[in-house]
Amino acid sequence: MGSLTQEWASTPKLSDSVMKMFDMAGKVAIVTGGSGGIGYEAARALAEAGSNIALWYSQANNTDKLAATIERDLGVKAMAYKCAVENFEEVRDQAAAVVRDFGRLDVIIANAGISRPSKIPYISKVAPAWPLTFSQGGIDDPVENWEQVIVAGEIFRKQGSGNLIFNASISGHIANVPQRQACYNASKAGVIHLAKLLAVEWAGFTRLNTISPGYIKTPISDGCSKEMKDEWFSLNPMRREAELPDARELKGIYLYLASDASTFTTGVDIIVDGGHCCR
Repeated sequence: MGSLTQEWASTPKLSDSVMKMFDMAGKVAIVTGGSGGIGYEAARALAEAGSNIALWYSQANNTDKLAATIERDLGVKAMAYKCAVENFEEVRDQAAAVVRDFGRLDVIIANAGISRPSKIPYISKVAPAWPLTFSQGGIDDPVENWEQVIVAGEIFRKQGSGNLIFNASISGHIANVPQRQACYNASKAGVIHLAKLLAVEWAGFTRLNTISPGYIKTPISDGCSKEMKDEWFSLNPMRREAELPDARELKGIYLYLASDASTFTTGVDIIVDGGHCCR
């Protein structure tokens, strides 16, 4: 095992105004999976606080318009970049393009990823196909996040500072029912622990945290049946998902972790789930 050579973080110079700590003016953030849902609303949250935004997308064809909307509504610079986040060369090239276009990079929100049903009936069948199951049969998160981790580490180490936020899930903490999604849950648990480990190893130049949303009303969740949602809500103390439009009950957490309001917060997973994980 390799030994850990610690790089010590310097104490930041902060305003005595808490409102100014949330000010993101002049900063630059990449948001992967930024073409809709939680990713787009997280991007808007940072833009509302003054951050310039790079929206990364893989398939959507309206992301240029979304970036233009952010610019028009919020008066910041916003651009769209097509990037397959499981492709290391694309991630590196597009991150370099962001630095070139904006002049710097302060925050990466690694949000891209989607769950798919994954039935694993017998443990003896898991091991030979485990990498394939993760990358094709269940969820691409481990691959996607790892490519972004490598590139973020390169850029932030060179700059001497940076902030990486992973979108995790309550699925990294619990066994969801009634859906079967073992691969997705295992990948999210891995992402949470990866952030904790790198928060220690990269403490001298990068903060790393994760956000674990519960059931949030998005275009993806709208496709779930009423029967499935009823079972979710029966286990939630609030008996609902986050239903307000624009992910308003969630996006403030992204601003907190991205801003100077959280300069002593690293290696933390923040659960936003209406108390679901308390049951």
